[in-house]
Amino acid sequence: MQGKCDAFADRVVKLNDFLLAQAANQKYEVQDMRAENQASNFKRQTSSRVPVFLQSVATISNQLLRAGTSIGANNSEATSAISKADYKAKSYIALKEARESLYWINLLHRNGYLEEKEYKSIYVDANELVKIFVARCKKLDSEG
Repeated sequence: MQGKCDAFADRVVKLNDFLLAQAANQKYEVQDMRAENQASNFKRQTSSRVPVFLQSVATISNQLLRAGTSIGANNSEATSAISKADYKAKSYIALKEARESLYWINLLHRNGYLEEKEYKSIYVDANELVKIFVARCKKLDSEG
């Protein structure tokens, strides 16, 4: 199980790097704000601004990075838990992080940052982790 979590985390790290590199290489259209700001002496320098597109993909990608790598960390903590309650709590946290990863993956896809092939592949991996953790958590609940 830890191997699946680690492999998913590796994919998320590589996807994060890919998305940020791809966004950084995009050409952006920056609106000329000078006409709107004629009343003030302040002029924006467009070259020093971070493009909105890069901000969006960086923020969403960072959220996926946090959630996707947290799955394995929590699973690792669960396997070395000091009590059954601790094991259960860490397992539920890993499940929540896996579900959150699905959310960020879907958001990246809906907004055109992930192509269909990439989306399906990483979605299947994240969904598999969700199913495994759901089964584990149901078993833990039934054991009392």
